[in-house]
Amino acid sequence: MRFLGTFEHTLDERGRVAVPASFRAAFKGGGMIRPGAEGCIELYTPEAFEVEVQHRLSGEDESSRTLSARRARRSFFADAYPVDLDAQGRIVIPPLFRAAALSDNRVAVVGCGDRLEIWANERWAAERAAIAAEEARA
Repeated sequence: MRFLGTFEHTLDERGRVAVPASFRAAFKGGGMIRPGAEGCIELYTPEAFEVEVQHRLSGEDESSRTLSARRARRSFFADAYPVDLDAQGRIVIPPLFRAAALSDNRVAVVGCGDRLEIWANERWAAERAAIAAEEARA
């Protein structure tokens, strides 16, 4: 499944956010959540997470890993957590992620092809502006 579109949602008092209804079936077996680049939170299906693992770690073997590669591996796995949808199609954003990435309860859930990204609304607006500026220069 390709995740497309932007959806405005609200985090509830327990840190739960709804996965857009059209994507819930893709997460019926749960998902994986981790901090993303530029201050968002990434949400992967289990299958897409495995593809991401293979992409990030392809070509590695224990003897050839540099310190930098070992640290990247630690960071990637140490910051990833499984999540499950509740009966209302919501996931819980871990408190550490909420504190780092989400400044209030209004969020944008953004389709990014192989994953969803969850952004604080103001960060998403800034990212959209940066995207528009790059496109204008191109």
